[in-house]
Amino acid sequence: MEKPFYIQKLFSLDGLQEILQQERERGKKIVFTNGCFDLIHPGHVRYLYQARSMGDLLVVGLNSDSSVKMYKGKNRPVMNESERAEVLSALEMVDYIVIFSERTPENLIRVLKPHIQVKGGDYTREQVPEADVLESYGGELRIVSLVEGESTTGIIERIMKNPQ
Repeated sequence: MEKPFYIQKLFSLDGLQEILQQERERGKKIVFTNGCFDLIHPGHVRYLYQARSMGDLLVVGLNSDSSVKMYKGKNRPVMNESERAEVLSALEMVDYIVIFSERTPENLIRVLKPHIQVKGGDYTREQVPEADVLESYGGELRIVSLVEGESTTGIIERIMKNPQ
């Protein structure tokens, strides 16, 4: 049975590994990024668009609900992982999505072996624990600028201050 249109880009790690191996054999450059992507905003859209422009395919590692709670606290995520995957699936620049529960996407990088991993400008090379795995097989880490004033936390804070 075919997946509903709104989750056609969501795959298991094993399924995605097989697909990306085929894409790699076709000469496609694979770009990977990861995050919570809770309450999609213009900063997310610009970031994902920029990441996608670095290669032929963009894979998004989506933090599971449990891993978001580890990073963002007990009141997050606002939207559950299925809802966040659905919204990401609607974005044309996103080709594939895989949900992960680990603290870092290190295992995803090890298995999927993207050519490029993109992180936001709130990170440095030293703050990306999976960078060693990426570089061990010749992958490249790229850090891109953040959009000033655009964050999910900021949106939530604005809503809480003005709950009309």
